[in-house]
Amino acid sequence: MSDHICAADIRVGIDQMVNSYVTSGEVRAEAEQMQQTIAERFATYTVGLASTDIPSTTRHNAARCILDWYAGTISGGVLAPATLLAKALATPAGGMASLLPSGQMLDARTAALINGAASHTVEVDDIYSPGLYHPGSPVISAAVAMAEAVEASGEELVTAVIAGYEVSNRIARTVNPAHYTYWHTTATVGHFGAVVAAGMLLKLNATQMAHGLTSVTSFAAGLRHAFASDAMGKAFHVGRAAEAGVLGAQAAKHGVTGVPDMLEGERGFDKAMSREVNWDCAFEDIHDTYTIDLTTQKAHACCGHTFAAIDATQSIVREQGLAPDDIKSITVGTYRAGVEICANKDPKTPYEAKFSLPYTVALAALDKRTGPASFSENWLNDDQQRAMMAKVDYFLDERCEAVFPRLRSAYVDLETVDGRSFSQHQPSRRGDPADPLSDDMLSEKFAGLVEPVIGRDGAQSLCDVLWSIASVDNVAKLKEHVSANLAAQAAE
Repeated sequence: MSDHICAADIRVGIDQMVNSYVTSGEVRAEAEQMQQTIAERFATYTVGLASTDIPSTTRHNAARCILDWYAGTISGGVLAPATLLAKALATPAGGMASLLPSGQMLDARTAALINGAASHTVEVDDIYSPGLYHPGSPVISAAVAMAEAVEASGEELVTAVIAGYEVSNRIARTVNPAHYTYWHTTATVGHFGAVVAAGMLLKLNATQMAHGLTSVTSFAAGLRHAFASDAMGKAFHVGRAAEAGVLGAQAAKHGVTGVPDMLEGERGFDKAMSREVNWDCAFEDIHDTYTIDLTTQKAHACCGHTFAAIDATQSIVREQGLAPDDIKSITVGTYRAGVEICANKDPKTPYEAKFSLPYTVALAALDKRTGPASFSENWLNDDQQRAMMAKVDYFLDERCEAVFPRLRSAYVDLETVDGRSFSQHQPSRRGDPADPLSDDMLSEKFAGLVEPVIGRDGAQSLCDVLWSIASVDNVAKLKEHVSANLAAQAAE
């Protein structure tokens, strides 16, 4: 008997072993995943969420995000660029989706565009810190527009929002921080969350969802240079992400296809708009955790990169009982993005003030509120505010940079005129998962933003409904709580 084993025998043996091995469901699933593109893996996951028993805490966190989105969108909906876009894109034909707060009816794409821009205007939209990303503006703007158009239930809206956050948050954290060098993540990655949320409401199957994802990859854009002035491009291109998401989902529903490996291909999204992307990061713990549970709700109506410095300064001033005249100097150490984006020492407009460490820290030093009213022409030119701004300096602190973007931290050193010194390390921001806003605090934020637009009774009524969003039978009915109260408020 020969000891020689031919290559064919080896191949047969290996095939038998493999066939036996992949009878395990877990191993088979892993083998299938290895053959899927990134978009296909996300699509399979998201479509499966429709039949997944999502924890009640996660659904509640989604309701928090939806309530927070309504607050920002209603307050931003009475400002440019939303008001200008509403005039530019008005049509006698109307549509099945509404603008907030006016109730003007448009098609779902246009409503997503304008509400998306409105939701990002007042700078109060939520944050996913590891991704340098505001998921609510693109995802919920697309989701609400599509939910109204198809008359989806609140429960279906909640599931769609969770799915949109999950995909886009994971892509955002995977391509960053390199992506953020030139690109505004909320505008770029927002396309992916928006198309998933809209696709869930259109009940796309996995194949269609994958095509929706790869189709909008070609649309994904939004340069970070839009932060450089108070032009309206920053909010506008976030609205564009929401609109593109609706378009991508609608197109996929009717058979429009995208290149399967558009995210990871040789000339795909990751190569063009990031560096050395490891897609395994995107799928880490995807079946065990929900990234929406790690959402930051903003406590201040300005750029999130200023928050840790604001919180630290407020703590010192309040704990020590310091008056404005007691303060000689304030020095802020924070991470690079905070220094680069919020370096404006002499803001000329309310928008520029929201991206100014000296302005926002001065508000904290004066123990003033940091809501929208504090970013106004009157307060911008206030003598006391300007005097305090002159006392604020900042620098790149390598300790903060080392933990960014996982943590948004700051070190604040405050010196008084009588020679005392106080220091505060703020490892995270108020509103971050480590120090979240309570439901009551989120309701207070909602009231502060919505009451000036639709009145106290209207704001309270809408707030109560949104806390119970999962029990709403038709999302399209929510607009009645807004537009009716807007009219009543205008009549007073």
